[in-house]
Amino acid sequence: MRVLVACEYSGRVREAFRKLGHEAWSCDMLESEDNSPFHLQGDVTPILCLGWDLMICHPPCTHLAVSGARHFVAKRESGVQQEALEFVRMLMNAPIPKIALENPISIISSEIRKPDQIIQPWQFGHGETKATCLWLKGLQPLVPTNIVEGREQKVHRMPPGPNRWKERSRTYQGIADAMAAQWGG
Repeated sequence: MRVLVACEYSGRVREAFRKLGHEAWSCDMLESEDNSPFHLQGDVTPILCLGWDLMICHPPCTHLAVSGARHFVAKRESGVQQEALEFVRMLMNAPIPKIALENPISIISSEIRKPDQIIQPWQFGHGETKATCLWLKGLQPLVPTNIVEGREQKVHRMPPGPNRWKERSRTYQGIADAMAAQWGG
């Protein structure tokens, strides 16, 4: 299966699919953390029509997540929130038969449509909470693989710093593995 993981710099989802024998590529404006030759650095838009079977996309949530709702008025007035929503619409409407779009609780729910599923890291082997919405096309909801105790808010409690946004945006390995196993089969 040809898999595109859009807006992923960590390589976790890409590598989970590659381990199962899929032709998986990631694409992000940032360079890959793992220096993989299977990462395309740049805008994902021009490669959406290259015959992918599945796309998992993680569009930036900076202007979408309700955790930043106090800034929504300024984001609407500047147009950055509308641009972010248009990017999400473009990804959702890409000519790819199977699509999963991942984002935290956000205005995608009210401006585009409600998510098909909300998952938590603790359902996939990580003792943490971080509600993650999935909008699905041609895919079934993920089935939890390893429900664990110890539900901490690690991501929410991360200290401020220049790389906080990068640390918060990484896909948990258990979720990446579940995506590959359940959607790549």
